[in-house]
Amino acid sequence: MGTSPSLLPPPLPLPPTDLTRKEGRLPRDPTPQPTSFSTSPAEGIADAAMASTSSKHTKHRRIGEDEEEEEAEEELERFDDFTIASSWERFISEIEAICRQWLADGAKILMQKGAESVLSFENLYMIKRELKHGKRVYAMEYYFMKSAKGKCSYWDDDTHNTQLSFGVDDFLIIAPLSASGVVLDDPESTKLLSSVAIALSNCGSNWPAFVPVHDPSRKAYIGIQNMGTVFTRRFEADRIGSQVPIRLMHLEGLHELFLSKFVLSSTDFSAKVKVNFSMKLTYRTPDYDYDPEETLDSEATESIPESEVARQPRKQWDDDCPWAEWYSAEDPVKGFELTAIWGEKMFEESLEMAEVENASSFDADSWLLHPVVSPYMVDDSIGKFVGFASQLHLLVNALESSGEAQFLEDFVADNSGQDNSKSSVAVPPPTVIDRVMKDLFSDEVGNSNYVEAENKYGRALKGAPSDSLFAQFCLHALWFGNCNIRAISVLWIDFVREIRWCWEESEQLPRMKNTSSIDLCACLIHQKLQMLAICIERKKSLNREKDADPAHKEGTSNSMPPKKIRKGSAGVVPSMMLISSFQEMHAPYTQDAPLMTEDMHEERLHAAEAFGSAVGLSGQLERDILSSDMSAFKAANPDAAFEDFIRWHSPGDWVSENKGDGNSAWPPKGRLSQRMSEHGNMWRKIWNDAPALPVSEQKSLLDSIREGEKVIHYLETLRPLQLLEQMICTAFKSSAVILNKTTYGGFKLMKTKMDQLYATMASTLKSLQGNSDTSDLAGDLKRLCQVFEHIEKLLIFAASLHRKLIDAPRLSQSIFTDYFNYYLPKMGTSLESICFEKEFTIKEKVGMLEREAVSSLFRPPTANQSWRKVLSMGNLLNGHEPIQREIVFSVLEKLSNGHYSSPTLLCTDEQIETHRMYISGTSNDLWVALSVTSWD
Repeated sequence: MGTSPSLLPPPLPLPPTDLTRKEGRLPRDPTPQPTSFSTSPAEGIADAAMASTSSKHTKHRRIGEDEEEEEAEEELERFDDFTIASSWERFISEIEAICRQWLADGAKILMQKGAESVLSFENLYMIKRELKHGKRVYAMEYYFMKSAKGKCSYWDDDTHNTQLSFGVDDFLIIAPLSASGVVLDDPESTKLLSSVAIALSNCGSNWPAFVPVHDPSRKAYIGIQNMGTVFTRRFEADRIGSQVPIRLMHLEGLHELFLSKFVLSSTDFSAKVKVNFSMKLTYRTPDYDYDPEETLDSEATESIPESEVARQPRKQWDDDCPWAEWYSAEDPVKGFELTAIWGEKMFEESLEMAEVENASSFDADSWLLHPVVSPYMVDDSIGKFVGFASQLHLLVNALESSGEAQFLEDFVADNSGQDNSKSSVAVPPPTVIDRVMKDLFSDEVGNSNYVEAENKYGRALKGAPSDSLFAQFCLHALWFGNCNIRAISVLWIDFVREIRWCWEESEQLPRMKNTSSIDLCACLIHQKLQMLAICIERKKSLNREKDADPAHKEGTSNSMPPKKIRKGSAGVVPSMMLISSFQEMHAPYTQDAPLMTEDMHEERLHAAEAFGSAVGLSGQLERDILSSDMSAFKAANPDAAFEDFIRWHSPGDWVSENKGDGNSAWPPKGRLSQRMSEHGNMWRKIWNDAPALPVSEQKSLLDSIREGEKVIHYLETLRPLQLLEQMICTAFKSSAVILNKTTYGGFKLMKTKMDQLYATMASTLKSLQGNSDTSDLAGDLKRLCQVFEHIEKLLIFAASLHRKLIDAPRLSQSIFTDYFNYYLPKMGTSLESICFEKEFTIKEKVGMLEREAVSSLFRPPTANQSWRKVLSMGNLLNGHEPIQREIVFSVLEKLSNGHYSSPTLLCTDEQIETHRMYISGTSNDLWVALSVTSWD
């Protein structure tokens, strides 16, 4: 077939089904002479009765014959139906019975009886029955549509290949149950198709029937369709798999091929025949990741030797994405398929086909764009995708193992019975650890004044900020080895060793925000590191001179006695005068409240509960702070009285008796509140004992040396379970923050999913803060990892789609919405692998103003790429030929005139499609399907 000058083999002979129907005869077998039988059920029964009566008379005349004849005559009394005498006739009858049942049931009942939906086609269903004829077993498949298709284009994606090829709707396919599924014998295929045609004719059905023939690689079919009492359509399809003739690579040659099927000779091609033409071209963008020449700028490499160019690192598609610092994701959008469709037009000459072939793809009536999605996006099996989610899953496994020891050193030391080469306990070499420590504590990092675009649910996640020291440690731990508990223990011990060095050498901790407060919303380890950073700063200041800060100059008043020197004043308090002297009141510099981490607050609360008097103990705990404030106030106001301090520090405890503004007149009139006037008031006692000392001369409320050592001790003795719980919270939060920095065009569905991810993390990770049983949390955390993976994959898809279609935002938004709706059913939270066979095939229509942006995806081939492929087809798009070309030729003729007119005069303008040819393929592969309507 491949080298034959004729594209299609000669038509296989089909039985004269119309003639056998008119004469009321069906042949018993294609080879023997046909046997007459009644086509009517009533007539068949009458014939059988007559045969039975005749046999009885014969029996009376032949009384005395042998016993064998009597037994034979008794068999005739059983009223056997001789109209189904041969196995072939029984085969036809079985086909007819099945088809009658399918016709009677209809689409709705067939779907209830188990008809299966055809993969990738929403409106197409298939029901299957097996039949036996001789030693062969056949499968007959009936394809039907759930609902009428209506007037839709046959280029619709919901059109089956058989429907598109032959222009049919519902259809039958019958084929043997064999390895190839095709009929290799011409007589067998003719016999099989004849059987189906006779059965369908008896049913009064106009379903087209097809039989696969020849070698499976040819995808060849023959078929027939009864179109009533006048017309019959015959179908034929075949394929050229190689060595396609050059003339058939172009539209002009294909047009002549179609004309040759009904024009008597090639000399008649010049005659103008009105042929309907429609075409669909499919282009595919070059693969983004497989062309190494495109990774380097040609102009930039002209001056670089070839040896240096070869060593240049290959640029990845996501080098500028937020997650690129931690891993490189496979591009989920491998490319795009562009479908350009030319609607049905009428041509009369082959030369017009050449004009269409040379026309620009921009002249097509419609463009449809479809992303080529990477297989890992479709496969939902756990472990197939490598990203933050996969590493978080390993971290959860480490949490399950963390309860086996009291100290992290136990995991490092207890390795006598383990093989270090095993992945479950593997630890990277010391060089990797040194590289991680250098990245965490590098001098170039410095202090981080991180300001995160916090999600509204982000504050509920009790983890460290993503740019902080502990968060960076957690992110490094995710990719350290395989994130097993032993590798984490080794990394943590080295991490704490570096922190102790910074404490002893009074070196500021890197990646810690310059602040004088502790964030109680963060995890405890981050709070401790904040405390240590403040202690290091205080420790450094203790080593300096203890002179007062030059910026805070201490002023003296000329009206004051020389010995009463004002110290530590922060400025005058507006409209306030001292009671005992006509002097302005000065506000002092005061010490900040003593810093406390979350566990220190809990200790004080537990102590208050143990004493039984929370209020009294609270006043006692505030004594040092109050005494410091009073000393500073006395130093800033040497002539101040206790009442002056109350007026400044606690205005609510001063009852003013002045009319109008009580602070403007002197001396101010008023009295202390009842609480402050009580005998033995603690505040007055502290006032009497407090010396007049400015902040610079006071003892610090925070003992930096003691608190710093306590932090180091906490980090060195931290239990593995406590470490892993805080690492999980911080790792989830930091990973989500990094992904949330991705630019994806503001897709609303993606933003909603990110918000849902934060809310899910907040509710799931909240259990870690309640010291719940680890075994109960493992399942919830693994389900959270599964949810995280789905959203991470969607986000990477959105980022890739946005950057490729940045000049067509509406188009990228529409494609993402289509893919999101396709992917949504996959987003289960089950721990089991969920794999779907359904492929993403939705195409989005490209607007006229978006065609330029889409065409830019097809980058013109470089000089080195041009010689690799010899172009042999037309309709180029930026130098790229289509990967598939599909064409439909058809000819229509009126029933009232011409060759296909009825002998009886018909007053109608109805047209019938007399010839139709579907052509699909490329320069190396051509498949042709022909349907011809004939008048019987």
